[in-house]
Amino acid sequence: MALTKFVVLLVVVAVAAAVPRPDTPGYGPPSYKEPGMPYDFAYAVKDDYTGNDFGHEESSDGNVASGSYYVLLPDGRRQVVTFTADHNTGYVADVTYEGEASYPAPAPAPPAYGPPPPKYA
Repeated sequence: MALTKFVVLLVVVAVAAAVPRPDTPGYGPPSYKEPGMPYDFAYAVKDDYTGNDFGHEESSDGNVASGSYYVLLPDGRRQVVTFTADHNTGYVADVTYEGEASYPAPAPAPPAYGPPPPKYA
């Protein structure tokens, strides 16, 4: 009886393994590297009311992008980043600072108050 069950199980497994499977390709769809598109842009913001002063300019020939951007820091210096980027070397930046850092004088300390006088009933 056990041998019959084993043979039936073996036949079921063999039939299940013999079922044809759909063909699937062993590779993905073809991919094509599109050529880069050249571009050129620039912008700048200078708002005296809020103190914002920053800008960015960049250009590309389709392979290598290069440019710079800057921002006015809270300490009065201007941070300038000049960069190039391509597929071989990646993003390469050179950061420089213009001007001297200046910090405002510290505000005077608020007066120290002692504990309230005791109340006696």
